[in-house]
Amino acid sequence: MSITVNIYYFGTNGNARKFAQEMIDQGIVNQIRKEDGNLRYDYFFPMDDNETVLLIDSWKDQSSIDIHHASPMMYQITTLRNKYDLHMKVERFLSDDEIPISDLIFIRQ
Repeated sequence: MSITVNIYYFGTNGNARKFAQEMIDQGIVNQIRKEDGNLRYDYFFPMDDNETVLLIDSWKDQSSIDIHHASPMMYQITTLRNKYDLHMKVERFLSDDEIPISDLIFIRQ
């Protein structure tokens, strides 16, 4: 079972997108992707909202998240969030890693 955290970053004046770009430019995103237990770390932009960025962040387990939260990168992330005055909404999902047969007929792979 994995844990996926959706983090919606909200800002003004394009700051959420600037934050995401700076996370990439500073190499923080690549560092996080290399952390033990990280399964995914990707930003997405809603087509109808230029002031929101969605981060989909998936981890092997809670222990991996806890180690990530204790890392120096969290200070860098927090500093950038404050720099761009971002607010957040967080959703957590547990994956059962198994797609029911009844759903498979609708999925094209």
